[in-house]
Amino acid sequence: METPANSTKDNSGYESAKKIILRWDSTASEVGRERMIFGTDRQEADFYLQAVDEIQRSLSSASISDCSHNVDADNQSKVKTTIQIAMARLEDEFRNILIIHTSALEIDSLFDSSTSFSSSTPTHHDLEDDEDCISDDSGSSRNNLLELHHCESSDSSTYRTSSSIREVDLMPAEAICDLQAIAMRMIAAGYLRECIQVYGSVRKSSVDSSFRKLGIEKLSIGDVQRLEWEALEGKIRRWIRAARVCVRILFASEKKLCEQIFDCVGTDIDDACFMETVKGPAIQLFNFAEAISISRRSPEKLFKILDLHDALMELLPDIEAVFDSKSSDSIRVQAAEILSRLAEAARGILFEFENAVLREPSRVPVPGGTIHPLTRYVMNYISLISDYKQTLIELIMSKPSTGSRYSGDPSTPDMEFTELEGKTPLALHLIWIIVVLQFNLDGKSKHYRDVSLAHLFMMNNVHYIVQKVKGSPELREMIGDDCLRKLTGKFRQAATSYQRATWVSVLYCLRDEGLHVSGSFSSGVSKTALRERFKTFNAMFEEVHRTQSMWLIPDGQLREELRISISEKLLPAYRSFLGRFRSHIESGKHPENYIKYSAEDLETAVLDLFEGYPAS
Repeated sequence: METPANSTKDNSGYESAKKIILRWDSTASEVGRERMIFGTDRQEADFYLQAVDEIQRSLSSASISDCSHNVDADNQSKVKTTIQIAMARLEDEFRNILIIHTSALEIDSLFDSSTSFSSSTPTHHDLEDDEDCISDDSGSSRNNLLELHHCESSDSSTYRTSSSIREVDLMPAEAICDLQAIAMRMIAAGYLRECIQVYGSVRKSSVDSSFRKLGIEKLSIGDVQRLEWEALEGKIRRWIRAARVCVRILFASEKKLCEQIFDCVGTDIDDACFMETVKGPAIQLFNFAEAISISRRSPEKLFKILDLHDALMELLPDIEAVFDSKSSDSIRVQAAEILSRLAEAARGILFEFENAVLREPSRVPVPGGTIHPLTRYVMNYISLISDYKQTLIELIMSKPSTGSRYSGDPSTPDMEFTELEGKTPLALHLIWIIVVLQFNLDGKSKHYRDVSLAHLFMMNNVHYIVQKVKGSPELREMIGDDCLRKLTGKFRQAATSYQRATWVSVLYCLRDEGLHVSGSFSSGVSKTALRERFKTFNAMFEEVHRTQSMWLIPDGQLREELRISISEKLLPAYRSFLGRFRSHIESGKHPENYIKYSAEDLETAVLDLFEGYPAS
């Protein structure tokens, strides 16, 4: 029970505090409407806070009196009204301080200008010769399927501090002290929700502004999935760059600011304000990656999905550090689930790719037996896969180590895994894709009417496979020298088969059998048979020269090696034949009709072969 003296003293303090509160009431005071307390004299702000504290004490005293059944209900109502006026004012002050000290981060300063992103970043591998070749279920070609774009490792260095969180100070220390002082009074008076809402609305606006500068669009999962893949590729590159800034700087700095303002106020209030600010933007950020992870799978998406996976994997520890409270469980769970789905999507695409290679249905032979677009596409594709070796070794599912794949199915090749023990699942998978590619190419070779051209086609394509493997140290290491030797043997065997199919019959014309007159006591030559033999040789060689000059061996060294091999067989045989029988022809009429070529003429003509255009 208070003494009259104490009552008088408390009442005097309350009345003085009430005058200060009412003086700044924006609904009744001109000065309250025109000026902000915390934007004027520092002393004014301190007086106001002291007045709020005094009103709070008066309200507490009234509550105690109420418990003693010794209360003036009218006075208590007036105190509560004064508190409401004070809280409305503090809410305005709180908002104003936040607004005047809020500005979007200078995004450009957060990136290393020497490695700034360019949408035309080149790939490690040359894909300019690729053409559309893998078809969908309807058999029609899918446009732009072969335009593989690889986000290079340089992307991971575009962010200046890409390996750790870097918090920045979002507000000056004085503003933080004022916000903390106001928050303490609002929360003590039961205005926690209002405080959190005001804080969240202002700071979220700042985060949204930073998002716009980072190029993060407000796209729903449906919006993302409706975009053309070409448009998405650029957005994925920007997302990776932006996500690093968002998690490691933007969200981390927002969390730090919440802790600076609210940490001393009460348990979990700082986290509530943090989530009020960033939960929506964080969901918006991760929804994009989620949309990619559940989008329709196709081969050209693999590398961007792996880029997303690697970026998110790299960010996951930072996400867990920034969103470490119970209330932010949903953000951590979403990030982890997206990472899992991206991994599954990558595995699915890789394994579906082998089926697409196996079933690629084109039946029209490529002109001249040159390298098939499918071969270029597949080998460039798996060369890019080798660039992601470390990621894919972790992601790819294991394959059986013994037995053969698809054994017994005549529409698929067999592959004995017992010969490949010790290789990683990824290496086995790449070897299998090459086996599948050869199987498909072998089927395509059968569409050539000319057997020689079919062998040349296989030689060109398997040689290309060998060269692509040799040209990539990572791919060569995974494929292994044993497999490489087998591939080399296959294209050499194809070259031998080509020579047999084409030149055995030509060389057969240069044999002695059938030219000698039978039954003669002295060796004689049938000029009629000899003339016919020369005519047959000339016709056959001219046909080979006419057709095979339009065939193409794009690799210059391989082309030269095959020409040399042909010349080494043809020219000695022709010189010998010509040496033995020239006189028999020249002694008769019109020898030029039969001996049309010298050995040098044939040697020159062989140089016309495999150029891909008609010889002169």
